[in-house]
Amino acid sequence: MENTSSGWVRRELRSLVELKETQRLWHIALLAALCVGIPLLVGYYFDALPYGILACTGGLVILYLPLTSVAHRMVTLLVCSFGFMVSFTVGISFSFHPVLSSVVLGLFALTVHWVVNFFSLRPPGNFFFIMVATIASCMPFELETIPSRVGFVGLGTMLACGLAFFYSLYITRKHPPRRPIIVRKNTYTSLFEAVIIGVFVGGSLLVGHLLPVDNPYWIPISCAAVMQGVSLQHVWQRSFHRILGTFLGMGLAWGLLLLNLTPLRVCLSIMLLQFIIEILVVRNYGLAVVFITPLTILLAEAGSAMTALPNALILARMLDIFIGSMIGALGGWFLHHEQLRTKAERQIRKTRVGFLRR
Repeated sequence: MENTSSGWVRRELRSLVELKETQRLWHIALLAALCVGIPLLVGYYFDALPYGILACTGGLVILYLPLTSVAHRMVTLLVCSFGFMVSFTVGISFSFHPVLSSVVLGLFALTVHWVVNFFSLRPPGNFFFIMVATIASCMPFELETIPSRVGFVGLGTMLACGLAFFYSLYITRKHPPRRPIIVRKNTYTSLFEAVIIGVFVGGSLLVGHLLPVDNPYWIPISCAAVMQGVSLQHVWQRSFHRILGTFLGMGLAWGLLLLNLTPLRVCLSIMLLQFIIEILVVRNYGLAVVFITPLTILLAEAGSAMTALPNALILARMLDIFIGSMIGALGGWFLHHEQLRTKAERQIRKTRVGFLRR
């Protein structure tokens, strides 16, 4: 048993530094860096960095840009932009109560996963919609500021759509567009997965509120990221890589925090980190997490906790991500348990038939 365990650890450590081949163009990484960085730089210029952070959150919609025709690219991105704004609105509208917010986030995650599967949306799938809703659900509830906050997220998506349009006109001339691949899952399978994801994402946010922690959204975001695995083995691998990559990334984040970066250097660092992440994420998830960790810390703490003690901040974030990854790994076990899945699908089918006969 010890040899088996040590062999698994060695294999996973080896996979942490292996780079897979990919046909993804480096342009996508540059485009993502611009969509995230331009709003931050504009926010910095006008001394309104918190609004710049909201807009750069919307800019992440660029990651859903498909490799298809210009028309299909733009329709997909516009629909996803609307989804980002809905995600933010749902999250912040119920942030006044932790329990209600957790329940609503769970129901929202359930709905988003089902919709994403129905329309066969390419990776990153449901993740960023859940992430945006989670971050919004942990923001202070101020009714009068909700429209303006949603508006800044919308401005970020508009910038991403504009850049994507001009980039698509250029790139489709050199690289012929691909036909979208539509792979639809069984309706009962999609519903089963949606329920599991909704329960664990909503439950992980509730755990974060009950502990309590300073920024509980770290726990459900880590949970959702781990549950993106396509198989049980992949879920455990992502969990291991996320925890180990986070540990290494915390060291990098700690070093950046010790430098006492100016707001301008924070913005430029975020752009650079986003570029590196998009280069690595399709080659090695574990290595990408090393850079995702300082990126998310700089984004989340900019303008507020950047003055906090780096040691306390790093330890708190490490604990949050560890808890979220463990909850996600448990959720992944339920998600990919064949017997449980089969029984659940059979029960859903029976329930549906029973309703139709009435």
